[in-house]
Amino acid sequence: MHIGAFVLAAQFPGQGQGETLHRAVRTAEVAEEAGLDAVWLAEHHFVPYGVCPSAVTLAALMLGRTRRIRVGTAVTVLPTAHPVNVAEQAALLHLTSGGRFSLGLGRGGPWVDLEVFGSGLKAYEEGFPEALDLVLRWLRESRVGAEGERYRFREVAVVPRPDEQLEGAPGPEVVVACTSPKSVKLAAERGLPMLLGMHCGDEDKAEMTALWRRCAREVGRSAEEIALVGHVSAGVVQIADSTADAREILTKSMPGWLKQGLDAHVTVDGRHRVMRDPVAYTEKLCALHPVGTPQLAADRLAATAERTGITRFALLTEGSGDLAGTEENVRRLGTEVRSLLS
Repeated sequence: MHIGAFVLAAQFPGQGQGETLHRAVRTAEVAEEAGLDAVWLAEHHFVPYGVCPSAVTLAALMLGRTRRIRVGTAVTVLPTAHPVNVAEQAALLHLTSGGRFSLGLGRGGPWVDLEVFGSGLKAYEEGFPEALDLVLRWLRESRVGAEGERYRFREVAVVPRPDEQLEGAPGPEVVVACTSPKSVKLAAERGLPMLLGMHCGDEDKAEMTALWRRCAREVGRSAEEIALVGHVSAGVVQIADSTADAREILTKSMPGWLKQGLDAHVTVDGRHRVMRDPVAYTEKLCALHPVGTPQLAADRLAATAERTGITRFALLTEGSGDLAGTEENVRRLGTEVRSLLS
């Protein structure tokens, strides 16, 4: 079982952005101290839902602050970034961290980000496969050129080469955020692990992992290769001495953050958005994920692993919105809950 903290850098009502980012950095430092396996970093633009605009940049800082723990992006949004630039940064972090960096990639949403960065709606709706394949080529080849629909350039040298120094780790792990059968198939065809969202329950995640295996077999991937792929399940965790106390912590804090954070998203084309009810969504997350006593948390993680086959977790630990509360939550996850799973 590999347990990691999922860091959204969520700005709760009344908090400053610097305070929020300090809590995000402390989460990584405490996660390493507490014995967790990984920290996964989200990125967002122009909204208090998450105030980290570059997961790769924050990952670089956290890799420098730690010595053992894996740090990954969850996710780097490809439609608003150039894939070569993303791959160069991933190779750099892979080499300089001794192979501790994971590159999570995703499509993001139809947000105004596409207008601001000049990529346009088509990059979101159709361009992700081309961008993903360009990243993969950059991380696996010594020279790369492109003749695609969006990216066209002459062949150039890959510098730095991610496979140059580290034996057994030819390049950074690449993970794909999957929210639909189309994205599951895309990841499976390329043999890439999935990152599955915290809004999904075990049944949905089991169906997606089963679909991934079917698609991977259809393109000729071996049973051994399929078995070795480690998908990641995102969720929420809150540890307390009673389940009622854990739920109360989240139901008092998360709805305010969710409301102001989700309300701030603006679509690039004015399309209608169906908003989640913040209270109902918080209650759903409490019901789906390890929110409760250490024993309940361990039991839920073990049950998810048994039902889905997923043994890697990225768990949101900052749901209290409080620095001291987040640090305590991370420590209890890394000590009390981990001891029950070993």
